Amino acid sequence: MSKRIRTLTGVVLAVAAFWLLTGCATVPAPLAGDYPEFQPDQATDRSVGARLRWGGVIVDTRPGRDETCVEILARELDRDMRPKATDIARGRFLACRDGFKDPAVFYNGREITVVGQLTDFTQGTIGEFEYRYPRIDADVLYLWSQRPDLVYHYYDPWYDPWRPYYRHPFYGPRTRVSGHIIIAR
Repeated sequence: MSKRIRTLTGVVLAVAAFWLLTGCATVPAPLAGDYPEFQPDQATDRSVGARLRWGGVIVDTRPGRDETCVEILARELDRDMRPKATDIARGRFLACRDGFKDPAVFYNGREITVVGQLTDFTQGTIGEFEYRYPRIDADVLYLWSQRPDLVYHYYDPWYDPWRPYYRHPFYGPRTRVSGHIIIAR
């Protein structure tokens, strides 16, 4: 009997480990792989030629005659290779690809992850500031869908759901909303 229990326990643990490990593998196939761990603000002339995976938020899309370049405000990537929703910027870079990419699709504020090769640096301006953009010849331009609005509820610890008609002089009628709603993106 104990041998059957050990065997059954082993099978259950193996199945649980399998489900846990497959649940962690959420990187989209075009973004998978091993890439150097440096950001655009750390790129130097010695970085030219490296294959990179960078991401961030689109600032501007510039269609040209033969190619379209997307200016991206770089952010660190999470475990899904999606840009983190933080205020910490890691510089800017240009991701260029042959052909026309519509600015209505690649619009300002949209999250993107890029895979490609760092080819050179391009001089440009941000306002009146001279800026040196790392330029990537992009193999993959992965646009992310918009993040859903998250609603966090704060529940009043003194609320008693079992006494809905109870009126305390300090709390007013029970038809009031108890707590706060904080809406975050």
